[in-house]
Amino acid sequence: MSFDPDAPADGDGLYGLRCTAETSRIHVQAVPWQATTSYRRGTRGGPAATVAASRQVDLLDLEYGEVWQAGIWLEPVDPRIAAWDEAAEVDALEVISSGGRSPEAAERVNRLSEAVNEAVYTAAAGMLREGRLPALLGGDHASPFGLIRAVAERHPGVGILHIDAHADLRVAYEGFSFSHASIMDNVLRYIPGVSTLVQVGIRDFGAAELERIRTDARIATFFDVETGRRLAGGETWLRICEQIVRALPEEVHVSFDVDGLQPSLCPATGTPVPGGLDWNQTLTLISTLAEERRIVGFDVNEIGDDEWDGNVAARLFYKLCGAMLRSQETDQK
Repeated sequence: MSFDPDAPADGDGLYGLRCTAETSRIHVQAVPWQATTSYRRGTRGGPAATVAASRQVDLLDLEYGEVWQAGIWLEPVDPRIAAWDEAAEVDALEVISSGGRSPEAAERVNRLSEAVNEAVYTAAAGMLREGRLPALLGGDHASPFGLIRAVAERHPGVGILHIDAHADLRVAYEGFSFSHASIMDNVLRYIPGVSTLVQVGIRDFGAAELERIRTDARIATFFDVETGRRLAGGETWLRICEQIVRALPEEVHVSFDVDGLQPSLCPATGTPVPGGLDWNQTLTLISTLAEERRIVGFDVNEIGDDEWDGNVAARLFYKLCGAMLRSQETDQK
């Protein structure tokens, strides 16, 4: 039976597609993990909300064309991750409610976090060995550590374009070694294949994080307030996007926390902050990146478990799939 992209979705996968693992260029992991979410729970349901909403996304994209034709395969959710998340929940809530003063409970969560990291890494490394383009749907922002590790091993010198409200450079926040607030500290600390971290949308951070940004030559941060001031002074967003992309090496992994967007776009995210990128600014940044660099992997995280967050995340994810495919075209590089 032929597939009609204009018909109602009738497949089981992302966007209602009926592709197979063997025929799909993009392979996606869903990681329903929220153990270290420190403010508002619900991000474990973000992947499911995104998959459900994806079925009503129109598949012809004005910028990237018939993205679906490359095949977007959603791997079956690893049942161990859901079990580990459930096991971590009681301990995680004890740690969070105590302000990080429950070291034994935190250590139990840390052991489960390490298991999640290893499972995600193993799956991502397998995708890369098969020549697939890897992507991930989280879950809190700790979720993609294993994916980034696998991407950096395959593409040494890779840069990270990190879109987020938060710097995520805290060290073992609340006692969680692999906290959502520590993902980029862990990437720079433990993944030597990552050469550069370029951050966009940042508007919440601590004093130690700001000092790290100012002293670590690998980090370039485009603070939200400074970007807003430049726009108010007459600079174009396109010019700023070009500057962001120039700070990145040839190969890039995109790590997208949806709280980097304006809160009206994903209001149920775990830690929303006023400000951020609007929808068209986001698309301009992504397309500028695809024109000038090669996207070798990406993740979208901190998606809330409600319908609107899923709707926005599904559309963002499809755009990133299109941008990654476009960026692979060798005649553009």
